[in-house]
Amino acid sequence: MSQTLKEAMRTRHTVRKYRDTELSSEIIHQLEERVQENNRKHGISISLVTGNSEAVPGIIKLLLAKGVKNYFILAGPDAPDTEEKLGYASADLMLYAQTLGLNTWWIGGMYSKSGARKNAAKSNAEKIIGIVVVGYGESQGKPHRSKTAAEISSYEGEAPLWFQNGVEAVLLAPTAINRQAYTIRGNGRQVEITYKEGAFSAADLGIGKYHFELGAGKDQFDWKK
Repeated sequence: MSQTLKEAMRTRHTVRKYRDTELSSEIIHQLEERVQENNRKHGISISLVTGNSEAVPGIIKLLLAKGVKNYFILAGPDAPDTEEKLGYASADLMLYAQTLGLNTWWIGGMYSKSGARKNAAKSNAEKIIGIVVVGYGESQGKPHRSKTAAEISSYEGEAPLWFQNGVEAVLLAPTAINRQAYTIRGNGRQVEITYKEGAFSAADLGIGKYHFELGAGKDQFDWKK
């Protein structure tokens, strides 16, 4: 890895235009290993597609994107917790890709559902929530506009450093439609995180949980049941 996951969290930004540079067999192997690790851990069926833009509609390629031809298809079983699990796993894949010198773009409502279905895993992929484009960006992207820690979090008493770090990490996280509609509450070791109801709210919750754990350190706190 050229950088750690924590470092990648600060350098990763959405990138929509990509260079015409093929992913090496070694990079593909590393990405696929990470995909399978997440699939085993969460019981989902994310797949990596390379050299193929079928899941990206022509209008997106014409108006927003350039050079998009590699992506993860975020798929899993038709279960209530699948969307959150896919959000959590997608956060890991985006930051892992960043450590390999790659860039990413999380696409929800604008991906081609037929193209994604055609290229998705053949089993355990009843629900597809989006794709994550991956490749070598023409730039490294720019930081998104962010809310403040006070706007999304509160702690009973003086907030410990781990809680502050966790909240800061959540503010660095991408969200599907850039709402950052998180509410994070802490009391002792207990932390509760919720996300305002709406499109992709469960996926955004999963992304936020991953970032909080990475920033705070899993051993520092417990999720409130």
